Amino acid sequence: MTKEKTAFTLVLEKDSEEVMTQYTLGGTFERSGVGLHSGMLTKVRVMPAALGEGRYFVRLDLAGAPVIPAVVDTVSETTLSTELGSSTQLPEARVRTVEHLLAALACCGVDHARIEIDGPEIPLLDGSAKLWVEAISEVGVVVIEPEREGKLKNRGEALHPNPCLRSSSLVLPKAVWVYKGDSFVAALPAPTIRFTYGIEFDLPAIGNQWYSWKPSQESFAEAIAPARTFGLASQINHLRERGLIKGGSLENALVCDRQGWLNPPLRFSNEPVRHKLLDLVGDLSLLGAFPVAHFLAYKASHNLHIQLAQQLAGAK
Repeated sequence: MTKEKTAFTLVLEKDSEEVMTQYTLGGTFERSGVGLHSGMLTKVRVMPAALGEGRYFVRLDLAGAPVIPAVVDTVSETTLSTELGSSTQLPEARVRTVEHLLAALACCGVDHARIEIDGPEIPLLDGSAKLWVEAISEVGVVVIEPEREGKLKNRGEALHPNPCLRSSSLVLPKAVWVYKGDSFVAALPAPTIRFTYGIEFDLPAIGNQWYSWKPSQESFAEAIAPARTFGLASQINHLRERGLIKGGSLENALVCDRQGWLNPPLRFSNEPVRHKLLDLVGDLSLLGAFPVAHFLAYKASHNLHIQLAQQLAGAK
């Protein structure tokens, strides 16, 4: 290969099987609920998409039903969630809190999906990706066969086995990282995909937590998807004054104070750090495919996640 490999560009090695084998949903599903930040009730319809379309959102409530591709270049905001926007069509369209649904689609092996929504924010549902994974399982995942002009062939199974470990052609030649203070997120060359996350809070119920997830050893549906979003009781009023978390409640988010959790029980003893890892997976799914790397984060944020994705995508 004549192109020089750098730390900021993922070099695509042509793999005929990788190029030929792409997946979409076996059917359509719908879910409704309130958005975490907007508090608005929205309905999402997730549908099969054709080869080459990728994962993308369609704002049905806006004139012309503008399309927002789920790619790094469309990220418009990263305050306590990831928001995508498209200014190529008027009115400008945005969709917020996309990370849980995108993580579920990516880790269930769905390369191409049309996501229709009638409002500005994806429903939070129970605060995790569990209900999205269950919905995908209901309709299944199918192969798109280009030689059959986009016709779908049922795989005969509900979910793609270890989709993050499919023979990837994305090669990471050098370590890539971003940081702010003592917070960082990095991608390290590795023989297989792994995600490791660490968090630290000055609250006894959370404290210092680390979790490392290797898709070849634990399924996304069991180890990561059920982990719910969490918040600190001391920050709720401040965030709502800023127009955030209007739709948050004890039914869709874990809340913690110095005495402990206000709404136990937890699904995992380290549920908070697993949820942060879920967010990282969702944000990195905007790359389209996961490079083979060890993704390592500590006290990071959506903003740092996206900065890493931009570095990996070769963004300026």
